[in-house]
Amino acid sequence: MENNEEKIPVSDSREPVEKSNIKFFTLVVLLSFLFGLAGAVFGSTFLVKDGTSFSPFGDVKTIQINEDSAVVDVVKKASPAVVSIIISKDLNKIPGYSTSPFDFSPFGLDPFFQNRNQDSDTPNIQEVGGGSGFIISSEGLIVTNKHVVEDTTATYTVLTNDGKKFDAQVLSRDPINDLALVKISADNLPTLTLGDSINLEIGQKVIAIGNSLGEYRNTVTTGVVSGIGRNIVAGGGSGSEQLEGVIQTDAAINPGNSGGPLLDIGGSVIGINTAIDSEGQLVGFAIPVNDLKRDLDSFNRFGKIVKPFLGIRYVLVNESIKEENNLTVDYGALIVSGGRPSDPAVVVGSAADQAGLRENDIILEVNSARVDQDHSLAGILKNFNAGDQIKMKVLSRGETKDIDVILGETK
Repeated sequence: MENNEEKIPVSDSREPVEKSNIKFFTLVVLLSFLFGLAGAVFGSTFLVKDGTSFSPFGDVKTIQINEDSAVVDVVKKASPAVVSIIISKDLNKIPGYSTSPFDFSPFGLDPFFQNRNQDSDTPNIQEVGGGSGFIISSEGLIVTNKHVVEDTTATYTVLTNDGKKFDAQVLSRDPINDLALVKISADNLPTLTLGDSINLEIGQKVIAIGNSLGEYRNTVTTGVVSGIGRNIVAGGGSGSEQLEGVIQTDAAINPGNSGGPLLDIGGSVIGINTAIDSEGQLVGFAIPVNDLKRDLDSFNRFGKIVKPFLGIRYVLVNESIKEENNLTVDYGALIVSGGRPSDPAVVVGSAADQAGLRENDIILEVNSARVDQDHSLAGILKNFNAGDQIKMKVLSRGETKDIDVILGETK
């Protein structure tokens, strides 16, 4: 085309000049279209990333690619700081445990030979369980669940993501929440950043990493925040405990994930994976990271995790409790006994006892915060420290009064 154009002088005739103009015009239009198309694609991608618009040029694909990339980046950054915790015991010291090849009990229990190994001088150390944790200081401070390291007769080993093994020491267990701190002797370790669980929103993206089933190290699952402020009863082989204000997520959490981090899309820890609902699918729960922050503050101050102790048994008042007990209010914490001498309504010598609280009193408010089904007494008190003085509004024998209470320490 270029050669033909050179052979036609512009001044020869009107017709060649018009053909040249047509070609030039066509080229301009074509280039304008191509530049416009490129601009549209660039603009649509930019707008999709901002979440302010959609484009007919593959907006759904663009969103998916960006989301996947963010998850991959978080996993690459966080995985080195996520550890597996191996639980080991001397099986010869476990009553009823048998290692005989002729023992067909599905649980390894042989009543007839249950004591035959316990007198052996040779330890039989075996792995009996596993969990997860994550490093929060480069000197080896690790967070996990209390139920992962609750057995004081067991030994614990931390396996890092690069395959190194360390003997672990349990520094402190939270007396009322499913959290614990573990230490290994190491330096310059990768760490995770603690985020904030106050402003979580239902539907936001989350990532769970942990030692799934005690077998698949650093398994990654994704999901969303499914619920906030759930109150659950978490149970295991050693009993159960009430957990308040936990995060619900549909990110798959399996046995062995306990103690691993629940991360936001920025890679910060927003929760500590702790429980699943065995009756449902993809219904998992994590302790909010702000609970952990309070534990760390307590540990730094006292050398152990210290929690405030009031010293009462109570039930939260609702409409049915009000009717059953002929109460004048339908909210608050009604102080009740457990029906046995070992379950008093008020513990003798406790903070509640010293403040004059008695059975059948109803705690209505704590520092002006109303106590009700959505704001339990335990949930309110966990925001305070042992030794703090608080003001309670109490309904006692038909009269409402304000009392000051200095919180004790949970033993």
